[in-house]
Amino acid sequence: MSGPHLIRGSVSLPEAELIWRFSRSSGPGGQHVNTSDSQVELRFDLTATEALPAVWKERALERLAGRLVDGVVVVRSSEHRSQWRNRETAAVRLAALLAEATAPPPKPRRPTRIPRGINERRLREKKQRSDTKRGRSGRDWG
Repeated sequence: MSGPHLIRGSVSLPEAELIWRFSRSSGPGGQHVNTSDSQVELRFDLTATEALPAVWKERALERLAGRLVDGVVVVRSSEHRSQWRNRETAAVRLAALLAEATAPPPKPRRPTRIPRGINERRLREKKQRSDTKRGRSGRDWG
């Protein structure tokens, strides 16, 4: 691997907590592909990890609830012919997934008022358009 995969700031994925599984991959390949285990499945136990701060862990468990199987996040990669490149892809994907899941919630939107001038201009333009269309008919509206 190319080193620790950062989630955000100084927090990274601990290599000891990553569980790797390899299997035969479908897709492109040559004669070698039938005998090599190039598909990668990376598992990370989110409930048991000590690498994430408690607040991040809680946030991630809540946001990834639909993806978790017994508290474990699973990421698969099989787009490359090389097991090594699939390992890299899976680790990067897991780090990105955890970074997104642990991100702080966005600041609440502060409602703003529409300036009076903008509203008046809109109504003035609407009245002008109405007068223009009214002037197109042959009737005298008064």
